[in-house]
Amino acid sequence: MQMRSPDFCSIKKFAKTRQAALEGIKNALASKMLYEFILERRMTLTDSIERCLKKGKSDEQRAAAALASVLCVQLGPGIESEEVLKTLGPVLKKIICDGTASIQARQTCATCFGVCCFIATEDITELYSTLECLESIFTKSYLKDKDTNVICSTPNTMLHISTLLAWTLLLTICPISEVKKKLEMHFHKLPSLLSSDDVNMRIAAGESLALMFELARGMESDFFYEDMDSLTQMLRALATDGNKHRAKVDKRKQRSVFRDILRAVEERDFPAETVKFGPERMYIDCWVKKHTYDTFKEVLGSGMQYHLQSNEFLRNVFELGPPVMLDAATLKTMKISRFERHLYNSAAFKARTKARSKCRDKRADVGEFF
Repeated sequence: MQMRSPDFCSIKKFAKTRQAALEGIKNALASKMLYEFILERRMTLTDSIERCLKKGKSDEQRAAAALASVLCVQLGPGIESEEVLKTLGPVLKKIICDGTASIQARQTCATCFGVCCFIATEDITELYSTLECLESIFTKSYLKDKDTNVICSTPNTMLHISTLLAWTLLLTICPISEVKKKLEMHFHKLPSLLSSDDVNMRIAAGESLALMFELARGMESDFFYEDMDSLTQMLRALATDGNKHRAKVDKRKQRSVFRDILRAVEERDFPAETVKFGPERMYIDCWVKKHTYDTFKEVLGSGMQYHLQSNEFLRNVFELGPPVMLDAATLKTMKISRFERHLYNSAAFKARTKARSKCRDKRADVGEFF
């Protein structure tokens, strides 16, 4: 009896089923702490992720890499996450460096590799190897021709952004000697990325530079940057950019970010932010903390607030102390009733409507003069 090989539609259907399963598990791990549950199934999960990364197509690889990131966030530092990284690290590295692989899959794998290494690596040589792997990708965007003023975006630009951000995250956990070495290598080349025609690349480069200045000044309070005038001139131009060829949304986003970056470089200032989660709040008061928060928020999505409350690893990273235990009665007193919420929303809506009406009236008055 001959066995019939599955047709293309069946294979595609199986791939979609696997992808849906990966995404479902990832969403569950992002929204709940399931440490005991995954500890019993860690090997099975790791093997499944590895198989999907090796044999899956782009969407399946992305789903597998996203699940690997959240798996390590759940496990936290320790032998379990080290073993996950030991198994998946070589596969992730291979995909990131594979020019024939999907750009989107390589992007997600770069973020995953950075996050998993940040959490799990205990071997300093493995950390350095990961940094070099990520460097080999994003440095391809560096300006090579001195006569060229603008770096044109390519299909690889988004990959270069992901590898730069993952590299910047890992730089924050490097020993001082390695940080100094990396700063010497990249401080004078990274500003060339500010000339990219891609707004996301300009912002990623600017925020990485602000973080690097913060690290450098943390090591040497009188740190001196030779090309400071040239750099601040570039940053100021981006903070006040009025280029008509750029989209309004991009210009608004860029100007807001680069005003903060310029203040950080010139005045050593950081615009502190407050993040509320449950009854607690966290103050983001430096670029290292901001970059770390942004990275884990990208990985966990809407589950970030829950993990800040419950995940011991993240609470250690952000120095929040042990999880705050609240009884049902306390939680109940913190919640406002539906009626109170309705009254608040109605008042806010009326105030907003009045304010907009005034603005419309002013615009109408101005228009009459022309």
